[in-house]
Amino acid sequence: LGKPQAVISEETVEEQEGIEGTKGEPRLRRPKSSKDSSPQSLSSAEALGKEIAMQRMSSGTNPNGMSRNESSLDAAIRVAPKRGMVLPFTPLAMSFDTVNYYVDMPLEMKAQGVAEGRLQLLRGVTSVFRPGVLTALMGVSGAGKTTLMDVLAGRKTGGYIEGDIRISGFPKVQETFARISGYCEQNDIHSPQVTVKESLIYSAFLRLPKEVSNEEKMIFVDEVIELVELDNLKDVIVGLPGVTGLSTEQRKRLTIAVELVANPSIIFMDEPTSGLDARAAAIVMRTVRNTVDTGRTVVCTIHQPSIDIFEAFDELLLLKIGGQVIYSGPLGKNSSKIIEYFESIPGTPKIKDKYNPATWMLEVSSLAAEVRLGIDFAKHYKSSSLYQRKKALVMELNTPPLGAKELYFASQYSQSTWGQFRSCFWKQWWTYWRSPDYNLVRYFFTLVAALMVGTIFWQVGTKRDTSSDLTMIIGAMYAAVFFVGINNCSTVQPIVAIERTVFYRERAAGMYSALPYALAQVLCEVPYILFQTTYYTLIVYAMVGFQWTAAKFFWFYFISFFSFLYFTYYGMMTVSITPNHQIAAILAAAFYAIFNLFSGFYIPRPVS
Repeated sequence: LGKPQAVISEETVEEQEGIEGTKGEPRLRRPKSSKDSSPQSLSSAEALGKEIAMQRMSSGTNPNGMSRNESSLDAAIRVAPKRGMVLPFTPLAMSFDTVNYYVDMPLEMKAQGVAEGRLQLLRGVTSVFRPGVLTALMGVSGAGKTTLMDVLAGRKTGGYIEGDIRISGFPKVQETFARISGYCEQNDIHSPQVTVKESLIYSAFLRLPKEVSNEEKMIFVDEVIELVELDNLKDVIVGLPGVTGLSTEQRKRLTIAVELVANPSIIFMDEPTSGLDARAAAIVMRTVRNTVDTGRTVVCTIHQPSIDIFEAFDELLLLKIGGQVIYSGPLGKNSSKIIEYFESIPGTPKIKDKYNPATWMLEVSSLAAEVRLGIDFAKHYKSSSLYQRKKALVMELNTPPLGAKELYFASQYSQSTWGQFRSCFWKQWWTYWRSPDYNLVRYFFTLVAALMVGTIFWQVGTKRDTSSDLTMIIGAMYAAVFFVGINNCSTVQPIVAIERTVFYRERAAGMYSALPYALAQVLCEVPYILFQTTYYTLIVYAMVGFQWTAAKFFWFYFISFFSFLYFTYYGMMTVSITPNHQIAAILAAAFYAIFNLFSGFYIPRPVS
């Protein structure tokens, strides 16, 4: 673990990539081997952090990574590289060559006369992502930033992917890749009824290897909490977005932490600063920078960043509409490399003093600018020396280093089915326990329903002389379970709908399979419905006046319990097969009439 699987030679970094600064600025080098990083005392991540720290100090930066010319906001973003953490990891590079992505032609475009059967969204994308390097993935709206990230991360479930994607020289296998990568979605989706630390414990216990002891997992969780600066919020309930709990910026840091506790080598982040003000964005970027300084490979899609946010990145992969690369390389100090590249193109206007390089770059490379200048920026990039160096680097990284072994895991998930169930049940239990608005409402309704049913059918169980009396008794039994069952069905739907979005994220991250999650969710209802059934049947049974024998009472209890359980699970099922709980409520209501139809109380029309 002390040696990265993808070792880049000093010559490659200096001559091919050209990361050296302008006019004598020291070159940024990666450690050549594990010998440079003292594996006896340092992990690979710690060695890489020390290397970056030495380079920053030699280039006129203070130990906190702030140059003499950086603004206070940029100073808030750049912090000292973190030490190696308790759990080691293998730094991995991702290289991809001529990646194309197609989807079936939309019906709207076919209706307009488009003859092609497929729509191409990515065209020949070639680049690399390396450990300890923060890469920005940018482009105008519709350029394919998120599409490219989803393709590389294996999040695209449809469409057609072409090209060569490798992890430190070995072909990418999605089942393996999911175990060593993390994906921070733009929408920060978390279970609202657990605390920050519990969210991280849950993720760590499901995603870290079984060989890691519980004590090490807890230590690692505490280290991650410190890394993302959530120490003072670790016992705060996450809450619902914009309603209770964490702010937007705090939720984004939690999203990063949830992925980081899986100890991934590669992390993808989809617009981590979207929807944040300048201060909040700086805090989030400081967290991102902390993550990079552990030696991990971090890639972020970013949309219209400020100057300070933009210059916090090390490299840039820029796409234009149509999914074509128009720049892939280093930003340079004060964005000097990207400015130098575009200003070298004939006709491109020079950047104004103190103008945002990110905004200027998108403006001068827009479709309108291409038409005005009569130039195709994608073709210009492919004919440049920058592309040739990038292509050579890709070819080098496509070859596994000597002695390296392809990543392999014996199972798809880190934990066994039993381990997955235990963790899922643990979180579901706390979610239910901290949901008084859900449990107390249904318990209160159950009490009211018990009193109403008992009053309406007062002592009808004592009258068994005629067929009408028996019909009344049967009606009392049916009403006793039907109305409470409907309430159970309707109240559980919003709860399941909230957790379903969390389930989609967690399952895509490879945390568990569907079976243990479903079992945990349905079994968590059992003790609550058991308590509900107990006090409900005691009230109804006594007020209706059924016979007080143990066999008959427990038979009534048995029927009531499983009826309530059935209606609750029926509500869960309707949410699972519909887009949202509103449609689920409509679908469930449609079947209530069918239940009544087969209840035996409808009088058939006489046949003449």
